[in-house]
Amino acid sequence: MIYHPPTDALPRIFVGEREETRLTTLATSAMQAGRSVLVARVLLAEMERAEIVPDAALPSSVVRMNSRVVFDVDGGDRREGVVVFPGEANIDEGKISILTPIGAALIGLSPGQMMMLRGADGRAHKLRVISVEAPLPGA
Repeated sequence: MIYHPPTDALPRIFVGEREETRLTTLATSAMQAGRSVLVARVLLAEMERAEIVPDAALPSSVVRMNSRVVFDVDGGDRREGVVVFPGEANIDEGKISILTPIGAALIGLSPGQMMMLRGADGRAHKLRVISVEAPLPGA
């Protein structure tokens, strides 16, 4: 089960126009196919509440697809990964699927922002973004 805190506690997030379309389509398709349904619902909710901006206006400090992100969970050790589409995911290579609780929580955040999520262990966890490296052009 995945949850978010009350709406007024959610951080402000930004998503580019094209990415919002791709992620909404991905989440909708996953739900229709019965794959990652809970995370897909969270991702759809994130797209609905995101501030959608022209792609060229999206700040480089915002987590988007193919961004390299340094983050921590519950104030623990720093982790690093790249947010990717499900077919590219490989945890051994630090490639985090957007259709995982961490991937869906990271999208649209900026350094210093936090998001609550419920992990596979059923417990609530606080994810905090430490730094973001924009994807390389064409990535």
